[in-house]
Amino acid sequence: MINYRYKKYRIFRGSLLLLLVFLIQPYLGLKVVAQDTQKIVEYKGTVVDAQTGDALPFVNLEIAGTNIATVTNSEGNFSLKLDEAMPNAKVAITYPGYKKLLVILKDLAKTNNEIALSAQRFELDEVSISRPKDAYTLVAKVFSNRNQNYLDTETNMTAFYREAINKRNRSASLAEAVVAIKKRPYTNAGSDLVGVYKARKSTNYNRLDTLAIKLQGGPLNALYADLIKYPEYFMTPATLSNYDFSFGEPLINDSKMVYVVNFKQKENILDPLYYGKLYIEAETFALTNAIYNMNVENRKRASELFVKKKPNRVKVYPSEISYRVDYRNTDGKWYYSYSNVQLEFVVNWKRKLFNNKYRIKSEMLITDWEEELGAQNITNKTKFKSNTILADEVSGFRDPDFWGSYNVIEPEKSIQQAIDKIQRQIRRE
Repeated sequence: MINYRYKKYRIFRGSLLLLLVFLIQPYLGLKVVAQDTQKIVEYKGTVVDAQTGDALPFVNLEIAGTNIATVTNSEGNFSLKLDEAMPNAKVAITYPGYKKLLVILKDLAKTNNEIALSAQRFELDEVSISRPKDAYTLVAKVFSNRNQNYLDTETNMTAFYREAINKRNRSASLAEAVVAIKKRPYTNAGSDLVGVYKARKSTNYNRLDTLAIKLQGGPLNALYADLIKYPEYFMTPATLSNYDFSFGEPLINDSKMVYVVNFKQKENILDPLYYGKLYIEAETFALTNAIYNMNVENRKRASELFVKKKPNRVKVYPSEISYRVDYRNTDGKWYYSYSNVQLEFVVNWKRKLFNNKYRIKSEMLITDWEEELGAQNITNKTKFKSNTILADEVSGFRDPDFWGSYNVIEPEKSIQQAIDKIQRQIRRE
Protein backbone atom coordinates (compact mmCIF):
# COMPACT_ATOMS: atom_id res chain seq x y z
CA MET A 1 0.00 0.00 0.00
CA ILE A 2 1.23 3.49 -0.82
CA ASN A 3 1.26 5.81 2.16
CA TYR A 4 1.95 9.27 0.75
CA ARG A 5 3.13 11.68 3.47
CA TYR A 6 2.86 15.45 3.78
CA LYS A 7 5.12 17.93 5.56
CA LYS A 8 3.75 21.48 5.75
CA TYR A 9 -0.02 21.40 6.13
CA ARG A 10 -0.03 22.44 9.76
CA ILE A 11 1.14 25.90 8.81
CA PHE A 12 0.02 26.59 5.29
CA ARG A 13 -3.38 24.90 5.23
CA GLY A 14 -4.39 26.61 8.45
CA SER A 15 -3.97 25.39 12.00
CA LEU A 16 -7.03 25.06 14.19
CA LEU A 17 -6.49 25.88 17.85
CA LEU A 18 -8.82 24.37 20.45
CA LEU A 19 -7.76 25.89 23.76
CA LEU A 20 -9.23 26.05 27.24
CA VAL A 21 -7.48 29.39 27.65
CA PHE A 22 -8.16 32.03 25.02
CA LEU A 23 -5.11 33.05 23.02
CA ILE A 24 -4.62 36.36 21.25
CA GLN A 25 -1.63 37.22 19.08
CA PRO A 26 -1.43 40.72 17.54
CA TYR A 27 -0.45 41.58 14.00
CA LEU A 28 1.86 44.32 12.73
CA GLY A 29 0.04 46.59 10.33
CA LEU A 30 1.08 48.72 7.38
CA LYS A 31 0.40 52.42 7.27
CA VAL A 32 -3.13 53.34 6.18
CA VAL A 33 -3.49 56.48 4.06
CA ALA A 34 -6.53 58.64 4.80
CA GLN A 35 -9.15 58.45 2.06
CA ASP A 36 -11.63 61.00 0.78
CA THR A 37 -14.89 59.06 0.96
CA GLN A 38 -16.70 61.87 -0.89
CA LYS A 39 -15.08 60.77 -4.17
CA ILE A 40 -15.90 57.08 -3.86
CA VAL A 41 -18.34 55.75 -6.45
CA GLU A 42 -19.93 52.39 -5.58
CA TYR A 43 -22.13 50.09 -7.65
CA LYS A 44 -24.09 47.18 -6.17
CA GLY A 45 -26.14 44.44 -7.72
CA THR A 46 -26.62 40.78 -8.55
CA VAL A 47 -25.46 38.63 -11.48
CA VAL A 48 -27.97 36.01 -12.62
CA ASP A 49 -28.46 33.36 -15.29
CA ALA A 50 -30.40 34.97 -18.16
CA GLN A 51 -32.58 31.89 -18.71
CA THR A 52 -33.31 30.66 -15.18
CA GLY A 53 -32.88 33.86 -13.16
CA ASP A 54 -30.69 31.95 -10.68
CA ALA A 55 -27.95 33.96 -8.96
CA LEU A 56 -24.41 33.15 -10.16
CA PRO A 57 -21.70 32.88 -7.51
CA PHE A 58 -18.02 33.85 -7.94
CA VAL A 59 -18.55 35.80 -11.18
CA ASN A 60 -15.55 37.97 -12.07
CA LEU A 61 -16.14 41.72 -12.65
CA GLU A 62 -13.18 43.79 -13.85
CA ILE A 63 -12.85 47.38 -15.00
CA ALA A 64 -11.56 47.02 -18.57
CA GLY A 65 -8.07 48.42 -19.06
CA THR A 66 -7.28 48.31 -15.34
CA ASN A 67 -6.59 45.70 -12.68
CA ILE A 68 -9.52 46.83 -10.50
CA ALA A 69 -11.81 43.88 -9.92
CA THR A 70 -14.33 42.22 -7.65
CA VAL A 71 -16.33 39.00 -7.53
CA THR A 72 -19.89 38.06 -6.68
CA ASN A 73 -20.38 36.27 -3.37
CA SER A 74 -21.96 32.83 -3.04
CA GLU A 75 -25.39 34.47 -3.36
CA GLY A 76 -24.53 36.30 -6.59
CA ASN A 77 -24.23 39.78 -5.05
CA PHE A 78 -21.43 42.22 -5.80
CA SER A 79 -20.06 45.58 -4.74
CA LEU A 80 -17.68 47.47 -7.03
CA LYS A 81 -15.97 50.67 -5.81
CA LEU A 82 -13.95 53.28 -7.67
CA ASP A 83 -12.13 56.14 -6.00
CA GLU A 84 -13.15 58.51 -8.79
CA ALA A 85 -15.95 58.77 -11.32
CA MET A 86 -15.27 56.74 -14.52
CA PRO A 87 -18.66 56.90 -16.27
CA ASN A 88 -17.36 55.74 -19.66
CA ALA A 89 -15.38 52.82 -18.26
CA LYS A 90 -16.54 49.32 -19.11
CA VAL A 91 -17.01 46.43 -16.72
CA ALA A 92 -16.00 43.06 -18.18
CA ILE A 93 -18.11 40.29 -16.62
CA THR A 94 -16.94 36.70 -17.13
CA TYR A 95 -17.98 33.30 -15.83
CA PRO A 96 -17.10 29.82 -17.15
CA GLY A 97 -19.81 28.52 -19.45
CA TYR A 98 -21.28 31.97 -20.15
CA LYS A 99 -20.79 34.70 -22.75
CA LYS A 100 -18.55 37.56 -21.71
CA LEU A 101 -20.55 40.75 -21.11
CA LEU A 102 -19.31 44.35 -21.29
CA VAL A 103 -21.35 46.95 -19.38
CA ILE A 104 -20.69 50.70 -19.43
CA LEU A 105 -20.61 52.10 -15.91
CA LYS A 106 -22.90 55.02 -16.74
CA ASP A 107 -25.59 52.47 -17.68
CA LEU A 108 -25.55 51.06 -14.14
CA ALA A 109 -27.51 52.37 -11.18
CA LYS A 110 -25.77 52.77 -7.86
CA THR A 111 -27.82 49.94 -6.29
CA ASN A 112 -30.13 47.05 -7.19
CA ASN A 113 -28.52 46.28 -10.56
CA GLU A 114 -29.42 42.90 -12.04
CA ILE A 115 -26.98 41.71 -14.69
CA ALA A 116 -27.94 38.64 -16.73
CA LEU A 117 -25.39 36.36 -18.36
CA SER A 118 -26.27 33.99 -21.19
CA ALA A 119 -24.93 30.46 -21.46
CA GLN A 120 -22.52 29.80 -24.33
CA ARG A 121 -22.31 26.59 -26.32
CA PHE A 122 -19.47 25.04 -28.32
CA GLU A 123 -19.00 22.66 -31.21
CA LEU A 124 -18.28 19.08 -30.16
CA ASP A 125 -16.19 18.46 -33.27
CA GLU A 126 -13.78 21.18 -32.17
CA VAL A 127 -13.36 19.49 -28.80
CA SER A 128 -12.60 16.06 -30.24
CA ILE A 129 -10.06 17.44 -32.74
CA SER A 130 -7.98 19.56 -30.34
CA ARG A 131 -8.23 17.70 -27.04
CA PRO A 132 -5.11 15.84 -25.81
CA LYS A 133 -5.28 12.07 -25.89
CA ASP A 134 -5.86 11.72 -22.15
CA ALA A 135 -6.60 13.91 -19.12
CA TYR A 136 -3.35 12.98 -17.36
CA THR A 137 -1.33 14.45 -20.24
CA LEU A 138 -3.41 17.62 -20.18
CA VAL A 139 -2.80 18.21 -16.46
CA ALA A 140 0.92 17.60 -16.96
CA LYS A 141 0.90 20.37 -19.60
CA VAL A 142 -0.47 22.81 -16.99
CA PHE A 143 2.77 22.44 -15.03
CA SER A 144 5.11 22.37 -18.02
CA ASN A 145 3.55 25.59 -19.40
CA ARG A 146 3.45 27.45 -16.08
CA ASN A 147 6.33 29.83 -16.80
CA GLN A 148 4.81 31.23 -19.98
CA ASN A 149 1.20 31.34 -18.79
CA TYR A 150 1.46 33.17 -15.45
CA LEU A 151 2.84 36.50 -14.26
CA ASP A 152 6.62 36.55 -14.60
CA THR A 153 7.23 39.88 -12.82
CA GLU A 154 6.91 40.81 -9.15
CA THR A 155 3.61 42.53 -8.50
CA ASN A 156 2.06 44.32 -5.56
CA MET A 157 -1.53 43.39 -4.96
CA THR A 158 -4.31 44.75 -2.80
CA ALA A 159 -6.73 42.13 -1.50
CA PHE A 160 -9.77 41.77 0.73
CA TYR A 161 -9.78 38.88 3.20
CA ARG A 162 -12.61 37.51 5.34
CA GLU A 163 -12.77 34.61 7.77
CA ALA A 164 -15.81 33.46 9.73
CA ILE A 165 -16.34 30.76 12.35
CA ASN A 166 -19.84 29.43 12.91
CA LYS A 167 -20.97 27.08 15.64
CA ARG A 168 -23.67 25.09 13.89
CA ASN A 169 -25.61 27.87 12.10
CA ARG A 170 -24.74 30.73 14.47
CA SER A 171 -21.89 33.19 14.02
CA ALA A 172 -19.14 32.81 16.63
CA SER A 173 -16.34 34.87 15.09
CA LEU A 174 -15.91 37.23 12.16
CA ALA A 175 -12.71 38.86 10.89
CA GLU A 176 -12.11 41.04 7.85
CA ALA A 177 -8.99 42.73 6.53
CA VAL A 178 -7.56 44.63 3.59
CA VAL A 179 -4.10 43.27 2.93
CA ALA A 180 -1.10 44.02 0.74
CA ILE A 181 0.56 41.13 -1.09
CA LYS A 182 4.02 41.22 -2.58
CA LYS A 183 3.44 38.56 -5.19
CA ARG A 184 6.57 36.84 -6.40
CA PRO A 185 6.80 35.83 -10.07
CA TYR A 186 5.37 32.40 -10.84
CA THR A 187 8.79 31.62 -12.32
CA ASN A 188 10.37 32.27 -8.90
CA ALA A 189 10.34 29.81 -6.01
CA GLY A 190 10.26 32.62 -3.43
CA SER A 191 7.22 32.85 -1.15
CA ASP A 192 4.79 35.75 -1.34
CA LEU A 193 4.71 38.31 1.48
CA VAL A 194 1.51 39.60 3.09
CA GLY A 195 0.98 42.72 5.19
CA VAL A 196 -2.21 44.00 6.82
CA TYR A 197 -3.48 47.49 5.93
CA LYS A 198 -6.46 47.47 8.28
CA ALA A 199 -8.60 44.83 9.96
CA ARG A 200 -11.55 44.30 12.27
CA LYS A 201 -12.69 41.29 14.22
CA SER A 202 -15.34 40.33 16.75
CA THR A 203 -15.74 37.07 18.68
CA ASN A 204 -18.70 35.89 20.73
CA TYR A 205 -16.93 34.03 23.53
CA ASN A 206 -20.15 32.69 25.06
CA ARG A 207 -21.10 30.98 21.83
CA LEU A 208 -17.77 29.15 21.78
CA ASP A 209 -18.57 27.50 25.15
CA THR A 210 -15.40 26.38 26.97
CA LEU A 211 -13.38 26.19 23.76
CA ALA A 212 -11.75 29.04 21.90
CA ILE A 213 -11.44 28.14 18.25
CA LYS A 214 -8.86 30.06 16.25
CA LEU A 215 -7.60 29.83 12.71
CA GLN A 216 -3.88 30.49 12.49
CA GLY A 217 -2.37 32.05 9.40
CA GLY A 218 -5.30 34.29 8.44
CA PRO A 219 -4.91 35.48 4.83
CA LEU A 220 -2.01 33.06 4.26
CA ASN A 221 -4.50 30.18 4.31
CA ALA A 222 -6.32 31.71 1.36
CA LEU A 223 -3.16 32.77 -0.44
CA TYR A 224 -1.53 29.34 -0.33
CA ALA A 225 -4.56 27.93 -2.10
CA ASP A 226 -2.86 29.37 -5.21
CA LEU A 227 -1.94 25.87 -6.35
CA ILE A 228 0.01 27.07 -9.40
CA LYS A 229 2.38 29.07 -7.17
CA TYR A 230 2.37 26.46 -4.38
CA PRO A 231 1.83 23.06 -6.04
CA GLU A 232 3.58 21.31 -3.15
CA TYR A 233 0.41 21.78 -1.08
CA PHE A 234 -1.79 20.25 -3.76
CA MET A 235 -0.23 18.17 -6.52
CA THR A 236 3.05 18.37 -8.42
CA PRO A 237 4.28 16.70 -11.62
CA ALA A 238 5.90 14.07 -9.38
CA THR A 239 2.63 13.24 -7.58
CA LEU A 240 0.25 13.16 -10.56
CA SER A 241 0.54 9.37 -10.53
CA ASN A 242 -1.36 9.34 -7.21
CA TYR A 243 -4.54 10.41 -9.03
CA ASP A 244 -6.99 9.13 -11.60
CA PHE A 245 -7.99 11.74 -14.21
CA SER A 246 -10.91 11.86 -16.64
CA PHE A 247 -12.51 14.40 -18.96
CA GLY A 248 -15.73 16.20 -18.07
CA GLU A 249 -17.88 18.30 -20.38
CA PRO A 250 -15.89 21.32 -21.69
CA LEU A 251 -17.00 24.93 -21.27
CA ILE A 252 -16.54 28.31 -22.91
CA ASN A 253 -14.99 31.15 -20.87
CA ASP A 254 -14.40 34.59 -22.37
CA SER A 255 -14.97 33.08 -25.87
CA LYS A 256 -12.26 30.47 -25.31
CA MET A 257 -12.68 26.75 -24.84
CA VAL A 258 -11.94 25.36 -21.38
CA TYR A 259 -11.42 21.66 -20.72
CA VAL A 260 -12.85 20.23 -17.51
CA VAL A 261 -10.81 17.47 -15.85
CA ASN A 262 -12.22 15.34 -13.04
CA PHE A 263 -9.69 13.89 -10.61
CA LYS A 264 -9.60 11.75 -7.48
CA GLN A 265 -6.94 9.97 -5.50
CA LYS A 266 -6.28 6.35 -6.33
CA GLU A 267 -7.88 3.78 -4.09
CA ASN A 268 -4.54 2.40 -2.87
CA ILE A 269 -3.55 5.79 -1.40
CA LEU A 270 -4.14 5.77 2.36
CA ASP A 271 -3.51 9.39 3.34
CA PRO A 272 -5.93 12.24 2.59
CA LEU A 273 -5.52 13.62 -0.92
CA TYR A 274 -8.03 15.44 -3.12
CA TYR A 275 -10.88 15.04 -5.55
CA GLY A 276 -12.60 17.63 -7.72
CA LYS A 277 -12.42 19.50 -11.02
CA LEU A 278 -9.72 21.42 -12.87
CA TYR A 279 -10.61 23.97 -15.56
CA ILE A 280 -7.87 24.27 -18.20
CA GLU A 281 -7.82 26.68 -21.15
CA ALA A 282 -7.55 24.66 -24.35
CA GLU A 283 -5.31 27.05 -26.27
CA THR A 284 -2.59 27.68 -23.66
CA PHE A 285 -3.12 24.82 -21.16
CA ALA A 286 -3.39 27.38 -18.35
CA LEU A 287 -5.35 26.44 -15.23
CA THR A 288 -8.16 29.00 -14.93
CA ASN A 289 -10.16 27.58 -12.01
CA ALA A 290 -10.09 24.66 -9.59
CA ILE A 291 -12.85 23.37 -7.31
CA TYR A 292 -11.90 20.47 -5.08
CA ASN A 293 -12.19 18.75 -1.70
CA MET A 294 -9.88 16.86 0.59
CA ASN A 295 -10.75 13.23 1.18
CA VAL A 296 -11.42 13.11 4.94
CA GLU A 297 -12.43 9.45 5.22
CA ASN A 298 -9.25 8.86 7.25
CA ARG A 299 -10.40 10.99 10.18
CA LYS A 300 -7.30 10.57 12.31
CA ARG A 301 -4.85 11.55 9.59
CA ALA A 302 -7.02 14.42 8.33
CA SER A 303 -7.30 15.77 11.87
CA GLU A 304 -3.52 15.64 12.32
CA LEU A 305 -3.09 17.86 9.28
CA PHE A 306 -5.21 20.69 10.66
CA VAL A 307 -5.59 20.58 14.44
CA LYS A 308 -2.54 21.97 16.18
CA LYS A 309 -3.62 21.84 19.84
CA LYS A 310 -6.63 20.56 21.76
CA PRO A 311 -7.59 19.23 25.22
CA ASN A 312 -7.07 15.50 25.74
CA ARG A 313 -10.75 14.97 26.50
CA VAL A 314 -11.83 16.22 23.08
CA LYS A 315 -11.92 14.42 19.78
CA VAL A 316 -11.81 16.68 16.74
CA TYR A 317 -12.09 15.57 13.15
CA PRO A 318 -12.98 17.25 9.85
CA SER A 319 -16.25 16.30 8.16
CA GLU A 320 -15.68 18.50 5.09
CA ILE A 321 -12.74 20.46 3.68
CA SER A 322 -13.30 22.23 0.36
CA TYR A 323 -11.33 24.65 -1.79
CA ARG A 324 -11.90 26.96 -4.71
CA VAL A 325 -9.29 29.01 -6.56
CA ASP A 326 -9.84 31.29 -9.57
CA TYR A 327 -7.33 32.96 -11.87
CA ARG A 328 -7.70 36.13 -13.90
CA ASN A 329 -6.04 37.03 -17.22
CA THR A 330 -4.40 40.35 -18.07
CA ASP A 331 -2.52 40.83 -21.35
CA GLY A 332 -2.11 37.10 -21.82
CA LYS A 333 -0.80 36.41 -18.30
CA TRP A 334 -2.81 34.62 -15.63
CA TYR A 335 -2.61 35.36 -11.90
CA TYR A 336 -4.31 34.35 -8.67
CA SER A 337 -7.53 36.35 -8.19
CA TYR A 338 -9.78 34.62 -5.65
CA SER A 339 -9.81 31.66 -3.29
CA ASN A 340 -12.27 30.16 -0.88
CA VAL A 341 -11.44 27.60 1.81
CA GLN A 342 -14.18 25.98 3.92
CA LEU A 343 -13.52 23.64 6.82
CA GLU A 344 -16.16 21.83 8.86
CA PHE A 345 -15.09 20.15 12.11
CA VAL A 346 -16.90 17.93 14.59
CA VAL A 347 -15.92 18.49 18.24
CA ASN A 348 -16.77 15.59 20.51
CA TRP A 349 -16.23 15.81 24.27
CA LYS A 350 -15.87 12.52 26.10
CA ARG A 351 -18.94 11.55 28.13
CA LYS A 352 -21.08 14.17 26.40
CA LEU A 353 -24.15 13.04 24.51
CA PHE A 354 -24.09 15.53 21.64
CA ASN A 355 -21.34 16.73 19.31
CA ASN A 356 -20.74 20.33 18.29
CA LYS A 357 -20.09 21.23 14.68
CA TYR A 358 -18.02 24.24 13.68
CA ARG A 359 -17.68 25.67 10.18
CA ILE A 360 -14.74 27.88 9.25
CA LYS A 361 -14.72 29.86 6.01
CA SER A 362 -11.87 31.99 4.71
CA GLU A 363 -11.81 33.76 1.37
CA MET A 364 -9.63 36.34 -0.34
CA LEU A 365 -10.13 38.52 -3.42
CA ILE A 366 -7.47 40.43 -5.35
CA THR A 367 -9.06 43.85 -5.95
CA ASP A 368 -6.15 45.66 -7.66
CA TRP A 369 -2.48 45.26 -8.49
CA GLU A 370 0.48 47.00 -10.05
CA GLU A 371 4.03 46.16 -10.96
CA GLU A 372 6.81 46.58 -8.43
CA LEU A 373 7.48 50.32 -8.74
CA GLY A 374 5.83 52.55 -6.15
CA ALA A 375 4.35 49.74 -4.06
CA GLN A 376 4.14 49.21 -0.31
CA ASN A 377 7.31 47.97 1.34
CA ILE A 378 6.49 44.78 3.23
CA THR A 379 9.36 43.81 5.52
CA ASN A 380 9.98 40.94 7.91
CA LYS A 381 8.63 43.18 10.68
CA THR A 382 5.39 44.09 8.94
CA LYS A 383 4.65 40.81 7.16
CA PHE A 384 1.86 38.60 8.43
CA LYS A 385 3.31 35.42 9.93
CA SER A 386 1.93 31.91 9.60
CA ASN A 387 1.45 31.49 13.38
CA THR A 388 -0.42 34.78 13.78
CA ILE A 389 -4.12 35.18 14.52
CA LEU A 390 -5.92 38.37 13.48
CA ALA A 391 -6.21 40.65 16.52
CA ASP A 392 -9.56 40.72 18.34
CA GLU A 393 -10.85 44.20 17.63
CA VAL A 394 -14.41 45.48 17.32
CA SER A 395 -13.62 49.17 16.71
CA GLY A 396 -13.95 48.85 12.94
CA PHE A 397 -17.57 47.77 13.18
CA ARG A 398 -18.50 51.17 14.64
CA ASP A 399 -17.66 52.90 11.36
CA PRO A 400 -19.99 52.24 8.38
CA ASP A 401 -17.29 53.69 6.08
CA PHE A 402 -14.50 51.59 7.62
CA TRP A 403 -13.33 50.20 4.26
CA GLY A 404 -13.35 53.54 2.44
CA SER A 405 -12.61 53.05 -1.27
CA TYR A 406 -11.28 49.51 -0.82
CA ASN A 407 -13.23 46.90 -2.74
CA VAL A 408 -14.61 44.08 -0.59
CA ILE A 409 -16.54 40.88 -1.11
CA GLU A 410 -20.21 41.71 -0.59
CA PRO A 411 -21.32 40.00 2.66
CA GLU A 412 -23.66 37.04 2.35
CA LYS A 413 -26.95 37.30 4.25
CA SER A 414 -25.66 35.33 7.23
CA ILE A 415 -22.51 37.46 7.48
CA GLN A 416 -24.46 40.70 7.04
CA GLN A 417 -26.76 39.59 9.86
CA ALA A 418 -23.72 38.97 12.06
CA ILE A 419 -22.32 42.45 11.24
CA ASP A 420 -25.69 44.07 11.96
CA LYS A 421 -25.86 42.29 15.32
CA ILE A 422 -22.33 43.40 16.26
CA GLN A 423 -23.20 47.00 15.39
CA ARG A 424 -26.39 46.86 17.48
CA GLN A 425 -24.45 45.56 20.45
CA ILE A 426 -21.91 48.37 20.07
CA ARG A 427 -24.64 51.01 19.96
CA ARG A 428 -26.06 49.68 23.24
CA GLU A 429 -22.67 50.01 25.00
